[in-house]
Amino acid sequence: MPISLASEEILETIRMVQMENLDIRTITMGISLRDCACSDIEKTCQKIYDKITKYAENLVAVGNEIEKEYGIPIINKRISVTPIGIVAESCKCNDYVQIARVLDKAAREVGVNFLGGFSSLVHKGMTEGDRKLITSIPQSLAETERVCASVNVGTTKAGINMDAVKIMGNVIKETAELTKEQDGLGCAKLVVFCNVPEDNPFMAGAFHGVGEPEAVINVGVSGPGVVLNAIKKNPKVDFGQLATIIKKMAFKITRMGELVGREAANRLGIPFGIVDLSLAPTPAIGDSVADILEAMGLERCGTHGTTAALALLNDAVKKGGAMASSYVGGLSGAFIPVSEDAGMIRAVEAGALDINKLEAMTCVCSVGLDMIAVPGDTSAATISAIIADEAAIGMINKKTTAVRIIPVPGKTVGEMVHFGGLLGKAPIMPVNRYSSQKFIERGGRIPAPIQALTN
Repeated sequence: MPISLASEEILETIRMVQMENLDIRTITMGISLRDCACSDIEKTCQKIYDKITKYAENLVAVGNEIEKEYGIPIINKRISVTPIGIVAESCKCNDYVQIARVLDKAAREVGVNFLGGFSSLVHKGMTEGDRKLITSIPQSLAETERVCASVNVGTTKAGINMDAVKIMGNVIKETAELTKEQDGLGCAKLVVFCNVPEDNPFMAGAFHGVGEPEAVINVGVSGPGVVLNAIKKNPKVDFGQLATIIKKMAFKITRMGELVGREAANRLGIPFGIVDLSLAPTPAIGDSVADILEAMGLERCGTHGTTAALALLNDAVKKGGAMASSYVGGLSGAFIPVSEDAGMIRAVEAGALDINKLEAMTCVCSVGLDMIAVPGDTSAATISAIIADEAAIGMINKKTTAVRIIPVPGKTVGEMVHFGGLLGKAPIMPVNRYSSQKFIERGGRIPAPIQALTN
């Protein structure tokens, strides 16, 4: 009997890989760069390069080996590092663009597709190092191919740093302008967070937190197609039964992810960290979170009922994953990146989904407004206000929220921008035409909600 069950599970996994787009979305190696800090930027850069290339030398090769041996696609191999705003702070220099170039060079040398951690944590205020990092972001993302940046502007405990929110609106606009030949592609590598997790393996928001070990392997799994197929097979069950079906599929996906992650960690000789069980979609047909919501009975993602459907999905994924592994972390749930989800793109084009509905959905999903393309003439203040709204949702609800928004230079509502690969394509979405300028100009810090004072 045990042999029969094992054979059945193996066949089921093969089917999920071949027919339902099941994959390991990323193996991400976190590397601490805290010991690379010194006053000489040339020495700091050399230490950073040497350490990354030493630890991650075999990351891609090991990922490829496991992929072949287990027959499970491992789409991306990535690196996250200690926030550069911390590492570079003691350097005597005016900006950190040189460090971004070195990070890009190291990422290219070891063969990973992205490296995250050109980041700062400024939820309660900024140091000089944080200011240098943030002002370096536009040029750094324009000059590099693989470097990703993130800034945490709020937490439930600290409130929202509105001075940082204001600055980030300008940073996003400048980044878009410097990469206008690629339709503002630099902004696709920049995330503004509230309540950022320190062990997230997904880009563009990954970094290696200060509470993390010297090096670690974190894994991000993805299986929207698996969940979609399970729901389609059960078109008339009630919501309680539907949640159980999703939990069972999330359990299986997570267990497979931890198996691969632990094997990679063992072969690389560094600790295993967490498995992030997020349902991360791609532009491929059948690999869409929006399709899952529509399979529940919605005519089109974005119509009334969408937020409730997403809440059920997100909660069931977390519950199933938590049963499968004691080391679930990162973001873990359901992503709704517009440009990376074929069903979301379809919903926007049909007029069923807009930014207001997406904002409501972010109250119950894993991230926030992700890969949203807006007109190029959208003001910095409007972008800052969008960030503030998302940060408020995260702060009040004690969850992670984020904004990855792209004001596409020279394009307006109704046009389409093509980013390619996993970044997909995005219809330009309208924003509210009324000004938030005076609100953003106030600055200061929005105080933390009273439930933050629990200790």
